[in-house]
Amino acid sequence: MQPAETRQDAYIISSDPALLQLNVIHRYLSEDSYWAKNIPLDIVRRSVDNSLCFGVYHDGAQVGFARVITDRATFGYLADVFILPAHRGQGLSKRLMEAILSHPALQDLRRMALLTEDAQGLYKQFGFNVYEYPERFMSRRIGPVYEKYPTAP
Repeated sequence: MQPAETRQDAYIISSDPALLQLNVIHRYLSEDSYWAKNIPLDIVRRSVDNSLCFGVYHDGAQVGFARVITDRATFGYLADVFILPAHRGQGLSKRLMEAILSHPALQDLRRMALLTEDAQGLYKQFGFNVYEYPERFMSRRIGPVYEKYPTAP
C-alpha cells in the first residue's frame, strides 16, 4: 500500500515509514511524554516497525507523530500521539487525526481505541467516547518497566 500524504501550508503529514525520524520520536517519548518516560530506543524502534505510523513534518523536520497498532481489518489502537510544543496551537493535532482516520488501511475497522490523560476534548471531536462497556474492558499491567532503564543520552 502506498503511503498516504497530506500537505497544508508548510506542513506535511505522511504515513511513509522512510520519513520517520526515530531520534525525534524517541526523544519526545523518553523525555517529555507522561506515558513512556525513559523508554529505550530499541523498544521505540520495535514499536514503530510494527505499527502504522504517521509523521508530521515542517521543512523536513519531524514535529509530530502518532501510530496505530492494528490488524488492518477489525481493530486499531491509537498510541504515542504528540506534536512538539513549538508547533502546537495550529490545528496540527486535528489534521493528524483526520489523516489517521482517513487512511485506507483503517477504513474497515470495527473499533479504534486509545488511552489519554489529557486530550479527551480532541478525541471526542473525532467520535471517541468513554468505553460503553467498562465492565468488559480488561488489561494486564506489567508495571513501570521503563523506570529500570536510564534515559538515553
